[in-house]
Amino acid sequence: MAETHYFEDFATGQVFVTPGKTVTETDLVMFAALTNDNNQLHTDAEFAAASRFGQRIVNGLYGASLALGLIARTGVFEGSSVALLGIDGWRFAAPVFIGDTLTCTVEILGLRLTSSGTTGVVERMLTLRNQHGDVVQSGRMDMLMLTRAAA
Repeated sequence: MAETHYFEDFATGQVFVTPGKTVTETDLVMFAALTNDNNQLHTDAEFAAASRFGQRIVNGLYGASLALGLIARTGVFEGSSVALLGIDGWRFAAPVFIGDTLTCTVEILGLRLTSSGTTGVVERMLTLRNQHGDVVQSGRMDMLMLTRAAA
């Protein structure tokens, strides 16, 4: 696990790649239950088999949520993040299926120190890929981070 990074430890163009996670049927079922998103494409194998996907697909927001969990596993943002500032331009490029192994790449797009001087905005592009290297989801998730002095 990487050590915690503070605002000044980041650089534009820096890239972090997370470990992978294989999506299970339990993941799909628990996420559908938690969110009450019981769309037949997620929960009905027969219905989904007759769909354009040929099988059940995992809920789209599971991918965005998993991306954050995968990033946490790196330790880079743990203990120094103050707040997730938003999710911008999130795109669902391809379906996620049970059995896919997903990884997330985080690219640092830019850095802005806030007026307080104790925090800064780390602009991040997240890209979620499956085991084939195909982009399944991507978008911006900027973070408000502590400076080293404020920690």
